[in-house]
Amino acid sequence: MSRRSMLRALGSAGLAAGVLPLATPAISQGLTKVSFTTSWIPEGPNLFAYVARDRGFWKKLGLDVSVARGSGSGAAAQAVGAGTFDFGMAATPTVIVQAAKKLPITCIGQINYDALMGIGVLAGSPIKTPKDLEGKKLGASVSSGEYPFLPLYAEKSGVDFSKIQLVQVDGKVRERSLVEKQVDAVAAFATSTVPSLASIGTDVRFMLFAAAGLQFYGQSLITQPKRVADDPALCAAVVEGALEAIKFTMTNFDEAVDIFLKANSEVAMSSSGKEYTRIGLGLTTITNLVPEVKEHGFGFADPAKVKTMADLVVKYAAGDGAAAPDLDALFTNRFVGKVKLSAAELAAAEKAAQPYRRYLV
Repeated sequence: MSRRSMLRALGSAGLAAGVLPLATPAISQGLTKVSFTTSWIPEGPNLFAYVARDRGFWKKLGLDVSVARGSGSGAAAQAVGAGTFDFGMAATPTVIVQAAKKLPITCIGQINYDALMGIGVLAGSPIKTPKDLEGKKLGASVSSGEYPFLPLYAEKSGVDFSKIQLVQVDGKVRERSLVEKQVDAVAAFATSTVPSLASIGTDVRFMLFAAAGLQFYGQSLITQPKRVADDPALCAAVVEGALEAIKFTMTNFDEAVDIFLKANSEVAMSSSGKEYTRIGLGLTTITNLVPEVKEHGFGFADPAKVKTMADLVVKYAAGDGAAAPDLDALFTNRFVGKVKLSAAELAAAEKAAQPYRRYLV
């Protein structure tokens, strides 16, 4: 019997018994090859994938996972939905948009719990609160995930959006426009902007959408609904390996950084590469120190938060005439809840994350 056949058989038997076994195969049976795409270039939110592959978390579950770097959450979701990759990751709001457009996609576990969308300013900026944005130049990219929610953020923050001078900038030069003071602030994701700037000595801070009550989950593990139905044990193994790796990055911070740098030589060779990686992982760790993880274990998606988030995404970002996706089909918690933090591990993760909280307000 092949490894894939065995996984399928185990999954069927486990489901019948009400459990989902994750037996490690005998070496002679070989490993199941799995393709995985990240949503972006190597950075904090996708660091876990390199750890899961190179630290052996996927291998011990019988998987040989190839990791490809992505070019955006939209492209990653479409590639997984089309079957170009077996599994992947993408920003959860983007997945909801794609599902509203009828892309066959399913979120099988949360990677992190805050997209860290917000407004970035230089550390010495006189902009201290959202209200201070009035009369200022805000650099924003229309193709970036946070862009559709800017008017709502302003409304929730008591800001007159019409008094903000919106400056369209390409996402590739957004950070530079801030550093060169062509704009007073930028709309962006902190997990990308902060490491890029802080690692080269440009201190920044972010006013988060979450502080105004706009809570958007970060990245989700994704696959096709057909794979969930046909091969649940394979899905469970991919999820467990990924979540074990996420836990490892939070509790073995330095080793996780080293593994990532060995896997991504172009980052390691940069003079700021190590600091870039550390800041990115620190911010990502913060996004996982949430009640969902503490109470239910890694990967759990709160149905109430999912519903609120989906309503906002469909209304503001999915386009005219978009229909809300079936959230019961789009999100599942069936593969999560096994990987948890002990009290000591939680304390270690909190300690590792503490130095990076200064970037977020």
